[in-house]
Amino acid sequence: MTVYCGFPMEKMNCFSRRFRRTAPTSGSSKSELVPFRTPRINGWSWPPQPLQVVGWVVYIYLAVVSFGIFIPLLPRPWNAMSYAISGISFLLHFFTNIATVTIDPADATVRAKKNYSSPLPLFDKAKQAHVIQDLHCYLCDVNVGPRVKHCGICNKCVEGFDHHCKWLNTCVGQRNYWFFFVALISAILAVFMLTIVILFIFVQHYLDPHILRTAPQFAMLGNTTWLVFLPLAPVETSSAGLLTLAFITVLVCVVCMLLFCHLLGFHLYLFYKGISTYDHVKNKREKENRRRNTESKSASTCSSKSYTRSQENQDASNNCEQTLPQSPSFFRFANTNQLSSRLSNSICKELENFKKSAEKENSFNYGTENPTQNETRSISMSVIMSPKEAQGTSERFTPEAQNPLACSVVARDPTSQ
Repeated sequence: MTVYCGFPMEKMNCFSRRFRRTAPTSGSSKSELVPFRTPRINGWSWPPQPLQVVGWVVYIYLAVVSFGIFIPLLPRPWNAMSYAISGISFLLHFFTNIATVTIDPADATVRAKKNYSSPLPLFDKAKQAHVIQDLHCYLCDVNVGPRVKHCGICNKCVEGFDHHCKWLNTCVGQRNYWFFFVALISAILAVFMLTIVILFIFVQHYLDPHILRTAPQFAMLGNTTWLVFLPLAPVETSSAGLLTLAFITVLVCVVCMLLFCHLLGFHLYLFYKGISTYDHVKNKREKENRRRNTESKSASTCSSKSYTRSQENQDASNNCEQTLPQSPSFFRFANTNQLSSRLSNSICKELENFKKSAEKENSFNYGTENPTQNETRSISMSVIMSPKEAQGTSERFTPEAQNPLACSVVARDPTSQ
């Protein structure tokens, strides 16, 4: 045993411990096995979801402030009606929520297995691409129906799968869907009733606060002192404290109403379409994939067209360059496209103007040129003009007589001959 820095290597070697493999490793078919998890039986399975805890905290808070603070302040008979409606709503939501969380939404074939709560077999991705294929779940190792889906969070096949609810910490399927729907409607009714009660108390607090102080316990108190948790355990508080608590509760109720109404409207839409939440998400993903494929195809088509056009323009320019030296005159261009034709016309016009101006200058004898300059000009003009024209101009400007002063060359006028 090797000792390093006073510690035996056996204790420091982390590779000697056997950990559960969480990612595939190359080597054999076992490397493609997905790590197993114990299936969740219902929403009470450990660990709870954070949103599930938040939901229960909000429920307890709204129930306490509703029955302990705001409803007792209402005058008769409104307090009795509020107790009845709010009590039925809260109790109905409580029991339907408990039923939704407690019922196991798994398929009957999965629930019929004796080792249902034990770890499921490992899933080999190298053999099957999907968990459920040909109506057989290779992870649960059971035959399932066409509306069964294997939930990756609960790790079990759910009959009539709709969605996995993080607020309930369980799947919503065929067996517990209607309990979930009734719990949603009762929650909306309870929150709406509490919002109406708080708004009534807030308005009456400024208009006529004596309507809210009908309880006998307010007889010995001033107008600025209020009681909560009537009639069993009255606790004194101030008007500012009561209004602050009412404002916070209204904000919570508004947020809950928005979430619940949005969820209810979405499920009513699913009822109208005759599909489930899973079908809606699946169809949306398919439409998104089709849209992406269409955009990619159109982009590839546009790129190919632009590449073809660039190739055609390049070929046209090459043809123009090839036909330019073969033309009998410098001004003849290959009219392959509109740009080349315009360019050739402009060049031809400029050179023709230059030619005319040169001829006009050469037609006058100012006596200021020497033979070298005249020969240079004739040579340059011969390059610009055609061979015949160049030859004619060179003959025309050949020096034949010299000025007696020897300062310039006088060209002989061909008309004088």
